[in-house]
Amino acid sequence: MPTTSQRTSLFNESVIRRMTRVANAHGAINLSQGFPDFDPPEALLKAAERAARNGPHQYAVTWGAPGFRAALARKQSRLMGLPIDPETNIVVTCGSTEAMMAAMMTACNPGDKVIIFSPFYENYVADTILSGAEPIYVALRPPGFGFDPDELRRAFAQKPKALILCNPSNPSGKVFTRDELLFIAKLAAEHDVFVITDEVYEHIVYAPGKHVYFATLPGMFDRTISCSSLSKTYSITGWRLGYVIAPATIIDAVRKVHDFLTVGAAAPLQEAAITGLELPHSYYDELRAAYTEKRRLFLKYLDDAGLTYTRPDGAYYVMVDITGFGAADDMEFCEWMAREIGVAAVPGSSFFREPVRHLIRFHFAKKAETLAAAGERLAGLRERLKRRA
Repeated sequence: MPTTSQRTSLFNESVIRRMTRVANAHGAINLSQGFPDFDPPEALLKAAERAARNGPHQYAVTWGAPGFRAALARKQSRLMGLPIDPETNIVVTCGSTEAMMAAMMTACNPGDKVIIFSPFYENYVADTILSGAEPIYVALRPPGFGFDPDELRRAFAQKPKALILCNPSNPSGKVFTRDELLFIAKLAAEHDVFVITDEVYEHIVYAPGKHVYFATLPGMFDRTISCSSLSKTYSITGWRLGYVIAPATIIDAVRKVHDFLTVGAAAPLQEAAITGLELPHSYYDELRAAYTEKRRLFLKYLDDAGLTYTRPDGAYYVMVDITGFGAADDMEFCEWMAREIGVAAVPGSSFFREPVRHLIRFHFAKKAETLAAAGERLAGLRERLKRRA
C-alpha cells in the first residue's frame, strides 16, 4: 500500500474537537469547544426560515452572494472606517477556518516562514504546514500574555513571509493594545511581511478595552489579509459563514484559492445572514454587555472553586492554572475532570509551542444556568482530588 503524505504526520487531530467527544461520552458540560448553547437572534431565525422556503437553493457567486457582500461591506466600512468595496475587497468563505487557509495559501510559497504567537489557536500550525510553510514561534508570556519586543524583532529578522495575528486572542483572551499593534506594523513594513489577522471575536471586547482592526493602522491595509466570520458575533457557528477582506490584488488571488477549496459558502444561509449584518449598532452593545455578564458569572464560580486564572480582556475563554492540583499531564487532568467532575476543558498544552502543562482553557459562551451548573460541579473539584489522592 502507498503511504499517506508526510505533511499529515506533522500535526495532530484537533484537541478541542476531541474534548467535545470526551464531554459527550461522559455527559459533561462542554466548556471546551467554543460554541454557544443559546439561539441566534430571533430576526436571524426568521430570516433562515424564509430562506429555507424561498431560497436561493443553488450556487451563489463563488466568492459570495452580491447581497451578502454588499451588506458585509456596509457593516465593515462603518466599523473599520475604510471604504470596503463589495466587488473587489471581499471573499465569502466556509467559516473563518477556510478564510485562514485561503489566506495562508495566497500569501505563502512552500518553504516560506510564518510568525505565530504562542499560545495560538491550534489551526494555525496545521494551516502553515498544509501551505508548505515553516512556523516561527514568538511567546506571549502569561499572565498578561505580552510579547518581548526583542524576541519579535529576532523573528522578523528570519525573513518571514507572513505573521498571524489573532486579536482578540484565542485561547488567552488577550486584546492587543494599539501600541503593540503599531510595533508589529512597524516591523511588518520594515521587513515587507503580510499580516494575516483572525478577528472573529472583534465584537467581544470588555470595557475599557477596544478592538483595533490591524488593517486600519497607518499604511497597513495594503499588506493585511483580514479574516473573520459571523459565527461568534451572531451565535451561528454551524452556519459556517466567514470572509476575507483585503486589497483587490490580494483578493483576486484569494478568490482562486477559495474557488478550488470549497467553490462557495451556502447560498440560503448567506441570504438569511444579511439580516444579521443589517442589525443596528445597539445589537453589538447588547452582545458586549451579555458577554460581560457571562464573564462576571463564570469568574465568580472559578473564585468560589478556589481556581487561579487570567482575567480575559476579550473573546470568551479563560485560562486556568492547575498547578496546585498536582497534575503532571494536562490532557489526563482534563479527561479525568470530564469523567469525574462532569465539566470539559481543553488542555493548555495544545495551544503552546513551549512545554506548558499547567494551564487549561474553559469557555463561557453558555446560558447562565449552564454556567451555574458548571460552577456547582467545579466547586467540588478540590475535594474530589483529595479523595483521588
